[in-house]
Amino acid sequence: MTDDSDWAATVEKVRADPRLARCTDPVVRAVDIAHVRFSRTDVKRQADFLADFGLHETGRAQGWTAFSAVGGYGPCYLLSEGDDAFRGLALAVGSRSDLERLAALPDASAIEPALCWPEGEQVKLTDPAGNRVHAVHGPLAPAAAPRESLSHNIDGELRRLNAMQRPPAQPATILRLGHAVLGVVDFFRCVRWYMDHFGLIPSDVQTIGEGDPALMFMRCDRGDTPTDHHTLVIAQNVVNGFSHCAFECIDVDDIAMGQEWLHSRGWKHAWGMGRHLLGSQIFNYWRDPVGAKHEHFIDSDKFTAARPPDVSPLSSGGLYQWGPPVPADFEKPKMSPRLLWRAFRNVRASEEMSFARARALMRAMKDPPRPWH
Repeated sequence: MTDDSDWAATVEKVRADPRLARCTDPVVRAVDIAHVRFSRTDVKRQADFLADFGLHETGRAQGWTAFSAVGGYGPCYLLSEGDDAFRGLALAVGSRSDLERLAALPDASAIEPALCWPEGEQVKLTDPAGNRVHAVHGPLAPAAAPRESLSHNIDGELRRLNAMQRPPAQPATILRLGHAVLGVVDFFRCVRWYMDHFGLIPSDVQTIGEGDPALMFMRCDRGDTPTDHHTLVIAQNVVNGFSHCAFECIDVDDIAMGQEWLHSRGWKHAWGMGRHLLGSQIFNYWRDPVGAKHEHFIDSDKFTAARPPDVSPLSSGGLYQWGPPVPADFEKPKMSPRLLWRAFRNVRASEEMSFARARALMRAMKDPPRPWH
């Protein structure tokens, strides 16, 4: 048997894994991601970063400050004072009846007003990793009109004559929140929860060892309506935590001018620019005042529900097609006795994670992504 046929068998095995099978009758089918939530000890400094990143303050309620993009389902970023922590995310659903179905679940809240979103409503749930997940629904506000994407004289086609490219020196224009990435200890429990509750479906599955799934790119199931390659990414880890959130911009010049602006304001660059392998987005990552990663991106792959998941081995090379090497600290947490103790306790308590599996995850990301790196 050839290596190619071995891998083809692995792909079919992963696609047939019942733990990752699409739910034929989820509670609801989410239509998109709506917002992320954070608390910070220094709210003003975080707000300054968000303004330079490209978000706009649009309201305050119940101790939360809301920040919005050009479009989206209510505010896309909610900030409160408190410990420096990720406080959850929200997925948009298509109708109030969807909220009613979720509110009927044993561990869900009643339907209540959504923060800083006139006429918006929400239901609160908690995923198996302990993340607060809000299901939200409400009327979309009219989107502001950003500048048009710049035209380019390429491929022998003249698109711009007697005119110059002069994108403005200002923060990037955030069109919408695109996705969030979470690390979880119990990988299969978590992906199953999002598939069964919100109808998310796999776009790409990455594996360790002998084809054992450990990371999933998940998208909304909107039938024949194209949707982003991923709305939520779940990656197995020895601790539960936030990896990054990603925001769509206008074009590559918008990202680049946003980079110039953020550099000029003294913020810390994390990684980029480059193009992802899975999802194909051109990306650029920044760190907020406490080190959490926030991404600018453009040009996501769009899938309908008909496309089956792809399968690939987990590696740092799978993060990107081109761009600078992945920084050593990009996914590595700050080591501390507390973190090591948490990781040890999680591995001992989990039915999915083991010390051998943790070592396999580390090996998968350790090898250089390219021979020349």
